[in-house]
Amino acid sequence: MQNQTSPLILSFGAADPAGAIGVQADLAAFSALSCTGLAVTTALLIGDSARIEDLQDIDPDWVADQARVVLEDMTMAAFKVGALTNIEQVAAIAEILSDYPDAPLILDPFSSRLPAPSDDDAEELHTAIRQLLVPQATLLMLSQVELGRLAETWREGVDGAEIDGTLESDVEHLLALGCEFVLVTGTPGGSASGDASAPNTLANTLYGADGVISHDAWQHLAGPFIGAGGTLSAALTAFMARGADVPEAVAAAQEYTVGALAHAQRYGMGKFVPNRFFHLQSAADLQ
Repeated sequence: MQNQTSPLILSFGAADPAGAIGVQADLAAFSALSCTGLAVTTALLIGDSARIEDLQDIDPDWVADQARVVLEDMTMAAFKVGALTNIEQVAAIAEILSDYPDAPLILDPFSSRLPAPSDDDAEELHTAIRQLLVPQATLLMLSQVELGRLAETWREGVDGAEIDGTLESDVEHLLALGCEFVLVTGTPGGSASGDASAPNTLANTLYGADGVISHDAWQHLAGPFIGAGGTLSAALTAFMARGADVPEAVAAAQEYTVGALAHAQRYGMGKFVPNRFFHLQSAADLQ
């Protein structure tokens, strides 16, 4: 009997019955990319391929116990943290991950698909993520809109006035906290500064300590999709678990995600779900 040979990845996230987002989607992407995924469930969702109607938080102690028991038995090649729903979960997961600083951590903590918390709860959650998880992250992935919302937690001055910031200055703030790389997704195509000179394209920009590392523009696909961002962050995690460095993993994960979206499938009456196994199917199967 052979021992485990494919890299093990532990993913923290919600359980989605449709498998379009959350840990089920992560496990599919990990498997498609020759990794073995394990899951810590942070919330139970009620929803389909069109919308999420409700969610039930998992008690933070249960979240911690799920992870601790698995980690006492197995060694992870990488970790992924997806969308979280409360600050207690953030604290519990941050404490656990602090014991495994040598394994890459991909942090993709926001999801527009989940019900939005109140403004006060959202600010507390964003602050906890910034203070506890961002400093431990190998790579933080978020959209330009999500970056702006996260930045609101540090832009307020001592007199209550808002401090102006740019995308670059916001990224620099996150890198200064200890995060090694920041990948900003869904910016207009064109230059890294946001010049929308390439019509109908969206770009992903990778930042590191020395500034922009890569700026990749992709043709916009009509969709509508659900789970596109989670597919990208899961693929990133898988490629890093297999030994790729961050720029290499970002490039490979983008190629994989574009393919998954190009071959996306509509399960029911809702949005298109990325086909995470597209590259393992024959041409006839994809027609």
